[in-house]
Amino acid sequence: MPGRRTRAAAMVGVLLIATPIAAQATPPPMSKGEQIALGERLATRNCGMCHATGPSGVSANPTAPPFRNLNRRFDVEQLGEGLATGILTNHPAMPEFRFEPYEVVAIVRYLRSVQSKGRSL
Repeated sequence: MPGRRTRAAAMVGVLLIATPIAAQATPPPMSKGEQIALGERLATRNCGMCHATGPSGVSANPTAPPFRNLNRRFDVEQLGEGLATGILTNHPAMPEFRFEPYEVVAIVRYLRSVQSKGRSL
């Protein structure tokens, strides 16, 4: 039947076109160290204009907590959900961010790596 063949050929064509796109969207496997490095780059690029993102330093915006002290205010693991769905802010100066799932893992791993020893929730 020509109708079935045409539909089947169209579906195969769509799959062949979509497969490279899907493959590009999937990040390559990364070691824990590579994930932490990616998380650091993402944090610095997206958050460093206000927050101190590393294990030391002062935040450019005095009201922005240094990332190394986030465990004093939040459960760092719980921040992953906000990163995945889009951080909604309490103040207009902070932009909304959305990250891919692999980026969320990388950022949370990085945040864990820089937490100061202090009261943790």
